[in-house]
Amino acid sequence: MKYLPLVMLLCVPTFAEDAKIPKSKFTADGHTEDALADVKARVESKKAILLDVREDDEWQDGHLKHAKLFPFSIVRKGELTPKMKEALTKDKPIYLHCAAGGRVLSVAKLLRDKGYDIRPLKSGYDDLLKKGFEKADEEATKE
Repeated sequence: MKYLPLVMLLCVPTFAEDAKIPKSKFTADGHTEDALADVKARVESKKAILLDVREDDEWQDGHLKHAKLFPFSIVRKGELTPKMKEALTKDKPIYLHCAAGGRVLSVAKLLRDKGYDIRPLKSGYDDLLKKGFEKADEEATKE
């Protein structure tokens, strides 16, 4: 009986465990099964990163708020720019999106091989907008 409080304490999850994002499950094609509402909330709260792997001209036509541009044409060469490396972290999930869910699978393999928690989204840019992801303010994103 004297050990009961210790056992109870060990069974209580810690704050760090509560805040940890669970591992993702993937479809047969390789896309994450994480719910888009969860993805959106994680990205907005900075608990996850969102990468847009479309090309620069697609990005210029419109992109999601909170997304960072990682053009497929650059990433597929296997060498990330210093700015790209700076944007990545190994302690948060990294969601990828493109126009229709295809390019993300190639980029996912390349980045996973570098040790990142990569979660490619099947939904493309237009679908993500329809699902409530916010479009970036064009004036705010100009350099």
